[in-house]
Amino acid sequence: MTEPTPPSITDDEEIIEGGPWIEDSPATAARALFLGILLLMAGNGLQGSLIGVRSASEGFSVTVAGFVMAAYFAGFLAGSRTAETLIAQVGHIRVFAGLASMASAAVLVHALYIDPVTWGLMRFVTGLCMAGLFVTEESWLNDLATNKTRGRLLSIYMMITMGGMTIGQFLLDVADPGGVKLFLLSSLLVSASLIPIVLSASSNPPLSVPERMSLRELAAIIPTGIFCSFWNGAAVGVLIGLGAVYAVAVDVPDSRLAVFLAAPLFGSMLLQWPVGYISDRVSRRGVILAVAAVAFVTCFVLAGAPEGSWTSIGLMAVLGAVAFPIYSLTIAYTADWLPTEKLTSGSAVLVRVNGVGALVGPLVATVVIGATSPVAYFWTMAATFAVVVVYLAYRIVVAEAPETRRAFVAFPARASATAVALMRGQRKRIDEAERSG
Repeated sequence: MTEPTPPSITDDEEIIEGGPWIEDSPATAARALFLGILLLMAGNGLQGSLIGVRSASEGFSVTVAGFVMAAYFAGFLAGSRTAETLIAQVGHIRVFAGLASMASAAVLVHALYIDPVTWGLMRFVTGLCMAGLFVTEESWLNDLATNKTRGRLLSIYMMITMGGMTIGQFLLDVADPGGVKLFLLSSLLVSASLIPIVLSASSNPPLSVPERMSLRELAAIIPTGIFCSFWNGAAVGVLIGLGAVYAVAVDVPDSRLAVFLAAPLFGSMLLQWPVGYISDRVSRRGVILAVAAVAFVTCFVLAGAPEGSWTSIGLMAVLGAVAFPIYSLTIAYTADWLPTEKLTSGSAVLVRVNGVGALVGPLVATVVIGATSPVAYFWTMAATFAVVVVYLAYRIVVAEAPETRRAFVAFPARASATAVALMRGQRKRIDEAERSG
C-alpha cells in the first residue's frame, strides 16, 4: 500500500512536515516560533538584570561585576560559529533543545554557587547558548519567509526580541532579587521556550551560512561601516550590559529599578522605522551623525541628571531610541556600497565586529567606572558616540557617498549572522519593487 502524497509547497503557501501527516501552516509555525522567542528573551533579559543587581548585593566590586556581565558578550561572540558547526552535525532541533537546556541550567548554577568566577563562566555559557539559539531561530524564520511575508516577519522578529527583553526587566519586581525565585523564573522561561518551537517545527530547515568575507576586504570598500559597527557595539554593550550595575551602585529606588532598565529597550522600538525612512531619502551618513550626536548630548545630560529620577528614566528611553538604530543604519549604509552577491557576507562581518565592540566596551567601561565613579557609565558611552560623530564629520568632508542606495531594513543588534539572510531577501525584494516601479 503506497503512502498518500502530501500537498505541494508553493512560494505563498508552505507546510512544515512533522511526520507522515503532521502539517503546520506557516502562520501557525511563525506564531509558535515568535512565542518561543518571546519567552527566551524574557528569561534572558531577566537573568542579565538580575545578575547585575545581585552582584552588588553579594559584595562584588563594580569592576568585578562588570567583568562578569561582559563575559556574556564573549560567549555570544563565540557562539554563532559553534552553533553552525553543531547544526551541520546533528540538526536544528537537537541543537536548540540542547542549548536551551544548557542555558536554563546555567541560570540555576548562579543560585547554587555565588562566586564571581563561577558567575563569569556561566555568563559566558549563557552568551554562547543564546547565540546558538538565535542561529537556530533565525534559520527557521528564514525558511518560513516568503516574498510576501519576509518584511512583516523581520519586523515582528525585531519587535518581539526587544519586547521580550523589556518584559524581562519588569519581572525583577515579581520577587526579591536576593532570593532564588527570580533565578528559577528565568530558568523556567528559558526552558518553556522549548515547548512551542520543538512541537511546531519538527523538520530541519536549511542552515543559511553566509559566505566568508575578510575584515580587510570590507574595510577597503567601506571603512565607515566597520568603524561605526564597532563603536556602536561598544556603546550598546555598555548600555545593556552595565545598566543594572550602575543602577545598584547609585541606589536607584527599587520601585523604579525595573523601569530604569527597561526604558532604553522600550525606546529602541520607537525610532527604528522613522529614522530608517528618513535615511532612505537624505544622506545616510548625515542621519547616523545626527542620531549619534543626539546620543552624545543625551549621555551628557544624563550624567548630570538626578540619579534614578523620572527625568533620568525618560532620558534613558531617548538614549535607547537613538543608540539602537545606528546599527541598522550602518548595515544599510554598508549595503549601499556592496554588490548584491556580497551583501550577506559583508553584513555578517559587521555582526562580528559589532560583537567585538559589545565585548570591549563593557570591559573598558568597567575599569573606568571602578577607577572613578558610577557616573562614568554615561561618560564612557558619551565618548564612544563622540568618536562616531567626529569620524563621520571627517568622512562626509573627505569621501563621497554612493550614488545609489538600498532600502533601510531594521536589524536587531544582538541577532546572529544567520538573520542577515532574511534581511538580504527583504532588501532584494524592495530593490526589485523600486526598479520595476
